Amino acid sequence: MSPFCTEDDLAIAETVGRFAQDVVAPRAQAIDAEERFAGEHLQALADIGLTGMNLPAEWGGAGVSPVALYLAVEALAGACASTTSMLTAHFLATDTILLGGSADQHRQWLPDAAAGRRLGAFALTEPRAGSNPADMRTKAERTADGGFRLSGVKHFISNAGHADFLTVFALTDPAAGARGISAFVVDRRTPGLTVGAPEPTMGLRGGHVFEVSFDNCLLPPDALLGPEGSGFRTAMKVLDNGRVEIAATCTGIAQAALTDSIAWVKQREVEGEPIARFQGLQWYLADMATDLDAARLLGLRAASLRANHQRFSQEAAIAKLFASEMAGRVTDKALQMHGGYGYARAMRLERLVRDARIMRIYEGSSEIQRNIIARNLLK
Repeated sequence: MSPFCTEDDLAIAETVGRFAQDVVAPRAQAIDAEERFAGEHLQALADIGLTGMNLPAEWGGAGVSPVALYLAVEALAGACASTTSMLTAHFLATDTILLGGSADQHRQWLPDAAAGRRLGAFALTEPRAGSNPADMRTKAERTADGGFRLSGVKHFISNAGHADFLTVFALTDPAAGARGISAFVVDRRTPGLTVGAPEPTMGLRGGHVFEVSFDNCLLPPDALLGPEGSGFRTAMKVLDNGRVEIAATCTGIAQAALTDSIAWVKQREVEGEPIARFQGLQWYLADMATDLDAARLLGLRAASLRANHQRFSQEAAIAKLFASEMAGRVTDKALQMHGGYGYARAMRLERLVRDARIMRIYEGSSEIQRNIIARNLLK
């Protein structure tokens, strides 16, 4: 597939691909149409090691390379992006504990999360602080016993209503801005923690998102992940990982759209001839394949740097920006090739178009990715 992939990586991708097509894909349309939570796949994902795929074996994870993780996410997204959304949100939560927490916190939370016994949610976004987490208003104040009192609201939090724990970012020093943000792991059963109803969304209808309120939630001292004030740095590291996974989700969606389009033009006939004979449609396919290849290589480059413990923030931003916009172009061309049939809900392409649209917004919009890329260029 590329110079970034080993035989082991490709073998993992093949296994996940078979699982995705055999187990996940048959339910995808119903999950979307009925807005069922994709967590119904959680046990099956855990059984093949996907729920801990981002974690080292030491803490119950699969211990695979980030390149294998990229390929696995891509394969899963081609079957059901809602399921991928649920899984990668879980990865964000466990990555926060892995990167920000102590060995004791690793032991307490990660093995159960890796085994799918506990589902995580990543609570960073707020109603007034989406693209700029430094504007957050959620606060965590020290209590007499060394713990914290957590108050505030988070919005568009994937998995929150179904999660067993949330990693939450809050101001412990409001005067310090981003340097005053700390990270916490919060049990979903904590008194004062309230989750609203799932938000109706255009796409990823099985990847439920919620508003979460914290009303003077009392947290124990060991809820703090890392030193006070280290939360923003932890969040940025986690989002670097997440952006590579979003890029993989985008290539998975786009690959499914391209696969459907190739099959469609071969069997759809006009005046007794398959429309695959039309040069205009052949050029559409060529552009789609080229776009997809470029996005996949950018994503695999970022994953390879991560695998080799090198800095990859810039490469993650480039991969996420290009792949998310590529997915929009490819799914739109695919729908155009299908004509009215592509607009009908009976075909999965209509779902792919809707699922692709959010990719340019969450985990850092296209505009934010351009800011990151330009800032790094101008250093």
